[in-house]
Amino acid sequence: EFYSKIYTHPIWIPDPENVWKSAEITKDYKPGEDVLELQLEDGTEIRYPLDPVSQALPPLRNPDILVGENDLTALSYLHEPAVLHNLKVRFMESKLIYTYSGIILVAINPYKQLPIYGEAIIHAYSGQNMGDMDPHIFAVAEEAYKQMARNNKNQSIIVSGESGAGKTVSARYAMRYFATVSKSGSKTHVEDKVLASNPITEAIGNAKTTRNDNSSRFGKYTEISFDRRYQIIGANMRTYLLEKSRVVFQVCTNNEYLTTIQWPFVLNLPDRD
Repeated sequence: EFYSKIYTHPIWIPDPENVWKSAEITKDYKPGEDVLELQLEDGTEIRYPLDPVSQALPPLRNPDILVGENDLTALSYLHEPAVLHNLKVRFMESKLIYTYSGIILVAINPYKQLPIYGEAIIHAYSGQNMGDMDPHIFAVAEEAYKQMARNNKNQSIIVSGESGAGKTVSARYAMRYFATVSKSGSKTHVEDKVLASNPITEAIGNAKTTRNDNSSRFGKYTEISFDRRYQIIGANMRTYLLEKSRVVFQVCTNNEYLTTIQWPFVLNLPDRD
């Protein structure tokens, strides 16, 4: 009775090409049945077999009114197809790359420059509470900066993602935000100085992957120091978690470290006193 009432609206089913596709049940499901009668969005009618052992039912689709929400936690059903569809709608239809999932910011790399990182945007987010404005890396940076100043405690922002996701660029925008709101941008240019050291670490720790020609194969820990007026006075960057497995194992579609490319140039440099 319970399932037959619930399963009368759209659901998600696996699809080899699009990962997930929407379908609607055309006949009430009753517990114990091994097949669902479905109709796809293009009108095609299919019989979808259920796993005979687990009898797992397909995930439910959210109501259309919730599609495109700026916070994934606002969705009635939070699962893989719901997350992917919501991100797709926001990116493809609304041209928005940022979405919240609670206090987590999900970013989609547009692989092009967007006019959403200027000083006017920075000042718009300055002093605002997280959630009052549209999702943005500046909102996360503002929350960290505000908590540091209010509670006088260190704060951390974790930037995580796969190769080519835009982690380095996101970190740079966060540092630019700190430099601007702390009124120290013109004096320190902290993001430029920190990132200027990247070529040195990249020369011995980067590699080409299927998605990124210059992918970092290690983690980066950047520590930004503020004075008592909460202005930037310096920064320190360390690398860690070097992928040692790449020294003895290579995926056929990836390259190993770029050390073998960079090292001969170092050896051929003229001696200096």
